[in-house]
Amino acid sequence: MTVLRSRIFRSLQPLLAVLIGLAIGLLITKFAGENPWHVLKILVNSAVGSRYDIGMTLFYATPLILTGLAVAIPFQAGLFNIGAEGQLTLGALAAAAVGCVFPDIPWPLAPVLAVLAAFLVGGFWGFVPGWLHAKRGSHEVINTIMLNFIAAGIASWVTLYILKNPESQNPETRAVGAGYLIHHFQSFGDAPLSSAFVLALVAAILVSVFLWRTVLGFQLRAVGQGEGAARTAGIDAGKMKITAMFLAGGLAGLVGVGEVLGNAGRFRLGFSPEYGFIGIAVALLGKNRPAGVVAAALLFGALHKGTSDLDLETENVTRDLSLILQALIILSVSAVGLWDWFNRNRPAGRRA
Repeated sequence: MTVLRSRIFRSLQPLLAVLIGLAIGLLITKFAGENPWHVLKILVNSAVGSRYDIGMTLFYATPLILTGLAVAIPFQAGLFNIGAEGQLTLGALAAAAVGCVFPDIPWPLAPVLAVLAAFLVGGFWGFVPGWLHAKRGSHEVINTIMLNFIAAGIASWVTLYILKNPESQNPETRAVGAGYLIHHFQSFGDAPLSSAFVLALVAAILVSVFLWRTVLGFQLRAVGQGEGAARTAGIDAGKMKITAMFLAGGLAGLVGVGEVLGNAGRFRLGFSPEYGFIGIAVALLGKNRPAGVVAAALLFGALHKGTSDLDLETENVTRDLSLILQALIILSVSAVGLWDWFNRNRPAGRRA
């Protein structure tokens, strides 16, 4: 019975963390002079109150699914990918570059080429720190952080000096060809929700199948759970780490599909409000499992959309409450480790 209670508690940990984080965040709004129930009602109505609101929530969740997966896969291999921001930047730039250089390619070949370009370029940007870690022993955290800045510099140079839109003063590329634009879901009104959301869900399913239904996925997870034991079993740990980082970079690069092909129709500098870093929180809340990542991304998308109306509907609370709620939720998830430590160090007869 004790084992069953423990399993039930662990399965409910993410939900409990969300509820605790939301409760603390809403309590803070009371000290700011607002009614917490009124704030909660605004959050819910703004996130799912209409078709448009639901569409915007799904739109915000789409890149977070991909960046969450981009963090979760390296986690499974024992690596920490902080470079999703740079990987998604170059992936989006690659999709736009293909659309600008070859604007006359027809649909459906055009979006396929753009998707491949985004995945491969993003994958290469993930491959570099993976190779450096596996072959030279360089720490992937340091490498990915530095590569984020390099990616930003490359994107700025290409956007402003090679693919610059001559008809605009904004830092953006020329528009991609009409054949590159992907389907929008009209049932959600004016929300820019496109088939990129479906692509993100398909990516999550494929990642789940890869990690838990293939030999290569098993080897990748084995390296993460015990590199020494994996090497003893004949698994090439270096190859698995490189593979994990390449796949992570490719998935992050697919963020550009929704932005370039489904929303703006071009690459714009600074289009990402740090999707790559929020993906770390998404992966943590989702326990590095694809299904958990999708659920966490939907939650964070709802928080982002739900808090957008606080500036108008309240006097003392702004949309920055979204960041506070995200931080509190992540702290609640992290606190589970404190509970486990406390439980392990209690006398055997008094353990929960």
